[in-house]
Amino acid sequence: MTHDHDLVLRPTPAQTAAALNPPPGRNGGDLVVETLSGLGATTVFGLPGQHALGMFDALRRSSLTYVGLRIENNAGFAADAYGRITGEAAPLLLSTGPGALMSLAALQEAAAASAPVLAIGSQVPTAGLGGGRHGYLHELRDQQASFRDIVKSVHIVRTASQIPSALAAAWKSALTAPHGPVWVEIPQDVLLAETTLPVVTAMDATPDEVVPRPELTAVAADLLSSAARPVIIAGGGVVRSDASGKLLALAEKLDAPVVTTFGGKGAFPWEHPLSLQSWLEDRHTTDFLESADVLLVVGSGLGELSSNYHTFAPRGRVIQIEADLGKLESNHTALGIHADARLALSALLETVTEREDPSAAEAVRDVLRRVRERIASQELTLEQQVLTSVREALPDTSPSFWDMTILAYWAWSAFDARRPNTMHSAQGAGGLGYGFPAALGAAAADRTRPVLAVSGDGGAMYSIADLATARQYDLPVTWLIVDDGGYGILREYMTDAFGEATATELSRPDFVALAESFGVPAVRTSPETLSEDLAKALAQPGPSVVVLPALLRMFAPTHL
Repeated sequence: MTHDHDLVLRPTPAQTAAALNPPPGRNGGDLVVETLSGLGATTVFGLPGQHALGMFDALRRSSLTYVGLRIENNAGFAADAYGRITGEAAPLLLSTGPGALMSLAALQEAAAASAPVLAIGSQVPTAGLGGGRHGYLHELRDQQASFRDIVKSVHIVRTASQIPSALAAAWKSALTAPHGPVWVEIPQDVLLAETTLPVVTAMDATPDEVVPRPELTAVAADLLSSAARPVIIAGGGVVRSDASGKLLALAEKLDAPVVTTFGGKGAFPWEHPLSLQSWLEDRHTTDFLESADVLLVVGSGLGELSSNYHTFAPRGRVIQIEADLGKLESNHTALGIHADARLALSALLETVTEREDPSAAEAVRDVLRRVRERIASQELTLEQQVLTSVREALPDTSPSFWDMTILAYWAWSAFDARRPNTMHSAQGAGGLGYGFPAALGAAAADRTRPVLAVSGDGGAMYSIADLATARQYDLPVTWLIVDDGGYGILREYMTDAFGEATATELSRPDFVALAESFGVPAVRTSPETLSEDLAKALAQPGPSVVVLPALLRMFAPTHL
């Protein structure tokens, strides 16, 4: 009789011989890169630093592709985008102290957007650990504490033999729903010390499945099947779990209208008869969602933006499917189902009863008509023209990455992403500087299609240094910079609130000349020529910059 615990994988004679005779000249850094390769990583991002040199030296003895950015925060944004595009954990190699801390804003965005980033940072030598003041360069009393509030999990290494297991545990954590960033910390001396440990081969770090409880999905299916006015809100969890097909099938089976959150762009076909699109910052949409007798929320916490700034007050039953326990029922009482969106939607699809409601599509058309009439009354022709030009120029399969800028705020509501997992922004944490380095990370994941980055002139200044990265690696990224001479959205906020703006006006460079100084072709465009200029830039190989001098305005809010 054989028991499960008796089944032990035994090495082959060849594996035993290799383990007993590891190649000379390896150190702790080699264990890092060997483990990453064994886990399936192919590309790593980062920036070298004194304490991390053991990892970076080992890269030249590995098959890993290294993409080095000029600022750690931008390297983090690039890893974030790589993780979103591929669904793989993106390794981010960092040094101690200042280098590590420079990544925090990027890791906060990865946490907010559920992007799988495997951040591996160095630490002062083990003799300097313990919270004393030993005077080592980059020393922090408790470096891991700086990351603990941001990342999903923290993994501490103190000896070389712990490296493979710590990285495998971190990898599994990053890829278990909800995806997110994790932190691994390894001291300098551990990375540099020669090791006779066996070469790390394939590692098993299969993420856990977050499976819905069947009694809860049974209740949810009954509520949806018997609902008179079911409506679905689809969030970023649908995109992250690759569940767009399941969502479409469920919506059609229930004849239920669907609105996507800004993080869930592309999760549902934009022009589908049941599509409410993404007009969540609109009172007509909010009223419609409130009128649902059963509201299914999938992969969203109904946070500030998704709830029209917390003015949304549902009157019917709410069913919330969410892999992040911190978001589950955090804003509204609901039938909370802790699960991966794909698994929960699959269970519902199998158990709901098909219903027909010819009035559903008509109700959707009525809401969208009201939205269009509201926007049309505000004389915002330029803004709509610019967004239409971007959509015309961008190939359907090309991903786009949007910084915190007025055109991005328009895009959250009004841009047709056309495909799941192709439109991304920094709306999770809301930090400036995301668009361009994130686009570089996406291009590193797939060089066969052009990638678009969109920034304002203020946000662009966060990322100028990485024009050198784009040129060095010849990445196919076109960067659209909308130049309005300042922090445009903050200018509007302050003017609306105080009557005038302070600290929002900026002196900025000639972006075309600056890009050309990096060897990156650039052009100054206009609203009339934007579509043509942008399409031409996207069609050419390598990086390019398109500068649009324009003062854009936001549509009026409805939550005040």
